[in-house]
Order: sequence, then C-alpha cells, then structure tokens
Amino acid sequence: MAEVTVSINGRSYNVACDDGQEERLMQLARYVDGNASDLASSVGQVGDARLMLMVSLMIADELFEARGRLKKLDDEVDSVRDARTAALERTLEAEGAVADILDRAAQRLDRMAQRIETA
Repeated sequence: MAEVTVSINGRSYNVACDDGQEERLMQLARYVDGNASDLASSVGQVGDARLMLMVSLMIADELFEARGRLKKLDDEVDSVRDARTAALERTLEAEGAVADILDRAAQRLDRMAQRIETA
C-alpha cells in the first residue's frame, strides 16, 4: 500500500492509497485544495473544520448535479433506443409489405405470361 503526502489549505496530510493510485489521489487533493482556496478567499478563514465542511458540501452539490445530468442523459439514451427499436420494427413491417406487394406482382406477371403463351 502506497502513501502520499497531499496539501489542502496549506496543511500537509499523509494519506494511504492502493499502489498505482498515487497520481489520482494527488489529483483529487489538488481539486479539493483548489475549492478550499477559492472558498477561503471569498469567505475568509473560518477554521479548518468549517472550511472543509463547506468544501465538502460544495463538492457534494457538484456530484448531485452531475448525477442529475447523468440520469437525464441515461433517460435520453433510453428514449433514443426505444425510438430506434420502434423505427426498426416499422422498417421490418414495411419490408414485409413491400415483399408481399412484389410477390403478388410477380404472381400477376406469371399469370399474364401464361395467358400470353396460351393465346
């Protein structure tokens, strides 16, 4: 198990992570630190615990919005998939109808050809 030192709001923290996840953990810490810095510059230093609570709530809000957008996109994909399935069914029905029409036309042509031969 690896250990990474990250810095958030000017404080260093040693955090354990799975081997190979060090860069991802540092990336996440930079994201949290950026949010903490932005928030601290707008509200001032309100104490580490309160600042981390506010940052956590901001990030949770982003997550909920992203989940909402993902759900909407999933619904749109389902709708498009349903429309595609319906269009495919209509296409198959149309192909069947065209095949029936062509078959009847071929039968009529055969009958006409037989009449011409016997005439």
